[in-house]
Amino acid sequence: MAAVCWCLLSFAVLLATSLGHPFEAARRSGVAVSNTKSSLTIIYQNNLNASDDVNHVGGILLDPMTSSAAVEACGALSETLLTHTTIQNYSSDFSSALSYLAFSGRVSPNQAYHLSGGTLQVFGQAQLSFEPSAQADIELPVLCTQSSNASEPPNSTASTSSENTIAAAGNVYSCLYSGTGETANATTYGSQCTQVSGGSEDCLFLNIQTPYIPKAGSSKDLRPVLFWIHGGGFTGGTGADPLSDGGNLASREDIVVVTINYRLSTLGFLAIPDTDIKGNFGIGDQIVALQWTVNNIAQFGGDPRRITIIGESAGAGSVRTLLGSPPAIGLYQGAVAMSNLGGGVDLGLTGNYGTTYSSYYTINESYTVAGPQIFNGSNCTQPTLSGRIACLETVNASELVSLNTVARYVVQDGTIVNTTELDVVNRNGSSAYVPIIFGVAANDGASFSNISPTPVQNETQGLMVGLGINASYAQAIIQSSLFPYYDTGNRTRDSFNVTQRVATDNTFRCADQATVYAGAASGAFPATYYYQFERTINGYNPENVDSSGRVTPGYPHGDPNMPYFRLHGADMDWLFGSFYVPLRDANDLFSVQLVSGYFAEFVRSGQPNPSLDYLRARGYTKSLQGVQESGLWDKVSSDTGPIKHLDYPALTGTFVDVPQCAWLNYSLSYYLEGGS
Repeated sequence: MAAVCWCLLSFAVLLATSLGHPFEAARRSGVAVSNTKSSLTIIYQNNLNASDDVNHVGGILLDPMTSSAAVEACGALSETLLTHTTIQNYSSDFSSALSYLAFSGRVSPNQAYHLSGGTLQVFGQAQLSFEPSAQADIELPVLCTQSSNASEPPNSTASTSSENTIAAAGNVYSCLYSGTGETANATTYGSQCTQVSGGSEDCLFLNIQTPYIPKAGSSKDLRPVLFWIHGGGFTGGTGADPLSDGGNLASREDIVVVTINYRLSTLGFLAIPDTDIKGNFGIGDQIVALQWTVNNIAQFGGDPRRITIIGESAGAGSVRTLLGSPPAIGLYQGAVAMSNLGGGVDLGLTGNYGTTYSSYYTINESYTVAGPQIFNGSNCTQPTLSGRIACLETVNASELVSLNTVARYVVQDGTIVNTTELDVVNRNGSSAYVPIIFGVAANDGASFSNISPTPVQNETQGLMVGLGINASYAQAIIQSSLFPYYDTGNRTRDSFNVTQRVATDNTFRCADQATVYAGAASGAFPATYYYQFERTINGYNPENVDSSGRVTPGYPHGDPNMPYFRLHGADMDWLFGSFYVPLRDANDLFSVQLVSGYFAEFVRSGQPNPSLDYLRARGYTKSLQGVQESGLWDKVSSDTGPIKHLDYPALTGTFVDVPQCAWLNYSLSYYLEGGS
């Protein structure tokens, strides 16, 4: 249980680019080009379709300078000036990307740029004009080639002493910090925090992906920041998860993405009464990372006054915690909780630990459910508490997190958390007054329902197995008629269809709908938004249920128009546009473009509706069409919602399963009525 520290360096931002693999040219030539003379912006028209990347190229935009200086500046990046031929061959990419620069006010209307052998001018309606005679003595923005087309984050062994390197990885600059002390490696992901699958106690790293590096000392044109907190039940996960790689989102939406690690399991959450071991160390790590981001992100093109915290699953539980955490309030300006395990009233459900994500244990309660078991499992059974703690400090970290019982609960420690739950009912209460989005996948609970290993004989037996409940409660569910059983002849699967709905309601949907409704009705937050994912692929699938649709002629990867389960964790692909599975149909891509745009707009402006002018300027035709067909995503304003059903196009609807939630004792007014 050795102490670990953040790598807090004063960063002198460097840029290295490559020919081929990120950093390869930098390693060969020793190139390390600073941003002391110019800002650097990746120009890339990212459509989020990885299979189409070979048909597109990008560039690097430098600040205004003369043409001779431009040649030298591109060369210092191991690049050259873009040519007219390249611009012509990829005219639609460059016309849209450069028109957006004018729309955003970063260049003048009808701006001219230095190219190889001449200048390029962009007129209204994205018209490009090439002049072969270079305006040598006129200072114009510069367009350099960007030779690295890697779609993955950089992964090399290059490092710098007391300074850190930023890699141009295809469409963003990536700074992936690992290392402590005077030397820090900015080109590889640091280790994940210790968990059952491995990791290290030296793990408190953060990763930055940005389309823009400002000129040294400048605070001009800073981009909004998405601060991502990974899930994993507070026992697993990493900020380096490929599903939450921020490169595509940062590139397409012109924002900065920060992902972090934080201590997990017993190392991050053990609480022992009457000691200074008060738990919440993992949440404290998140707050330190947030403070670091506020203090340093401007050097990486991010605006410290526009930070939105976003997390999924336990990351969403972290967001909920940070919304009410005094040391965190003021460090962010918006919050998104994706598939927060809010839990519900137990009602006989065995091990409904989801409740602990919204109703926080006291230190004594947390210790009771985990502490003695951890001591016993570690053979630390000394007669005194101090002796048991001293013994625990000698236990290997990987052994601690592999015990049958581990600490995994946010607690009321009096500093990071000092309330029993998030205050969503008082306008001037203890929660952060920022806009919020909460939401779920349509079948989140299917990832946490059990299917009997042997065929069940009736629905009662199926519910008992699927939910871990007794026969009387299974009968109560059946007799309520609120969770109908569709008899297809396969009682095991039919029962699972019921249990997943109960689990989705009881662990996810009811608590989150009640949260945003209470926050809207009370004015605890300036705006609350709610969604439900209706289109996903894969996700957390321990029961191996259909998570993509049946394979049919014309749909070799599954038919999204056929019934399938929208599982827990499958929403990350849609937020980050980081697809690692084949698209099933065109609407998968269009939906990802639309939905990631909603969340990115919330990061930019605190509301999820991108303007039509913005979408036109960016050339995002399908997203523009989707927004027009979907209509506004309005904030919650009544006991009907509205909510957004995320698909392509997205549909506006009302809160889901309201009678079912009321039957589960988690009505929409649960918080407004004092949790009754």
